[in-house]
Amino acid sequence: MAVPKGKTSKQRKHTRSANWKISAPNLVECSHCHEMKENHRVCPNCGYYDGKQVVAQKEKKAN
Repeated sequence: MAVPKGKTSKQRKHTRSANWKISAPNLVECSHCHEMKENHRVCPNCGYYDGKQVVAQKEKKAN
């Protein structure tokens, strides 16, 4: 059975998990309403995806 030869220091242990970065999502223009949206997602503004209406949007009331 494999046994570590010595104790792993805190620095070495924390360095292994510090190699990730949080990045901003890629945004593209909606082909229907021309608003910015995330890739491969339904447009939150108009409800279209791939040129087809997927989600019916509720009408906004004017006050």
